[in-house]
Amino acid sequence: MPSIVKPVVTHPSLQRNQLGLTLRDYEGSMSTLCAGCGHDSITAAIVRALWEVSIEPHMLAKMSGIGCSSKTPAYFAHGAHGFNSAHGRMPPIATGANAANRELTYIGVSGDGDSLSIGLGHLCHAIRRNVKMVYIIENNGVYGLTKGQFSASADTGSKSKRGEANEMSPIDPVMLALSIGATFVARSFSGDKDQLVPILRAALAHRGFALIDVISPCVTFNDHTGSTKSYLYTRQHELKATEVDFVPPEKEILATIAQNGITSVTMHDGSVVQFKSVPADYDPADRQKATAYLMAQQSKGVIVTGLLFVDESVSDLHEMNRTSHVPLSRIPYENLCPGSAALQELQEDFR
Repeated sequence: MPSIVKPVVTHPSLQRNQLGLTLRDYEGSMSTLCAGCGHDSITAAIVRALWEVSIEPHMLAKMSGIGCSSKTPAYFAHGAHGFNSAHGRMPPIATGANAANRELTYIGVSGDGDSLSIGLGHLCHAIRRNVKMVYIIENNGVYGLTKGQFSASADTGSKSKRGEANEMSPIDPVMLALSIGATFVARSFSGDKDQLVPILRAALAHRGFALIDVISPCVTFNDHTGSTKSYLYTRQHELKATEVDFVPPEKEILATIAQNGITSVTMHDGSVVQFKSVPADYDPADRQKATAYLMAQQSKGVIVTGLLFVDESVSDLHEMNRTSHVPLSRIPYENLCPGSAALQELQEDFR
C-alpha cells in the first residue's frame, strides 16, 4: 500500500530555521505503520534534528533495506534523495553513494533483522571503513513484517507474543560496534525524544560512521509482558549515561538524580524510569572502559542509553583512500575514464 502524501499547508506562525524552513518542510509521506509504533517516534526525532541543524533537504540522502524500519525514510524529508535497497544491502549501497558524492549527508535507517541477520557482514564493513553517515537501527527484537519471529537482537529468555522463550544469545549492535572499531556509538529509546534528538544532532556532526541503536517497541508483536523490547520493560530498565530534563505536557515531574545509585521516577502512566548519573571515571572516549561499563550493566539487565563512545581522530572513507575533494559525481567522465591508452600504460607497469 503506497504512503499517503501529506497536504502542503504551512501555518504562518510556525517557527523557521536558519534556512527559513519549518518542521513541515522536513516531513515526508503519511505513515502506514501500526498506530503507536516506536518507529514513528524516531521519524519525529529525525525531522526535529534535521530542522534544528538546518540541513538543506536536497543535500540529504536517505538509505534503507527491507522491513518495517526501512519504510521510515519515506516519512521524513520528502525533498531528499533516497534509495531503498535489498534486504541487508543498505550499507554497501550507502558506501557506494558516499564514494560517488561526498557532499551529501547520508542517513541510513535499518532494523535489527535487516542489520544483524542477513546484513551483518555489510554493516561490519561499513563500520570498518568509517563511512561518513548516520546509521540508525530501529531495534524491536522481532521481524514485524513476517508476523513476529525473534530477530538476532532478541534477548535470551525474552518471550514472544505466543509465549515461546528465545534460547539463543542476542547480537548487541552497541557491543559489536565497539569491538570492531566504531567511532561513534549511541543507544536511545524511541519514547525519549528529548534524548534522541541531541544524539541525532551529534551523529550528524560526526566525521565518520555514527551508529545509533534505538530500542523501538513493536506494538503489534513485541509489546507484551515477557518481552525485553517493550515500552514498559525499557522504561523500567533504562539507565541514562547522560542527564536529561524531562518536562511532560501534564504537571511537571521533578527529580534529583543521585550522584551514586539509581533514582526511580514514576511517570504519569504509572511506569517507572530509572536514572543514574554516569560514573566519575566514565570516559566516552575510552573504548575499553566504555565496553567494560556496558558489559557490567548489561549483566544486571540494565539498558544504558546516551552517547556511549565517540572518537573524532579516525580518518573516514575518503581520507583513508585519499580521494578527490571534488565529488566523483561532478568530475567529467573523460577525467574519470581516461581511455584505453591510459589503461595500457598502467598495465605495462605490472609486466
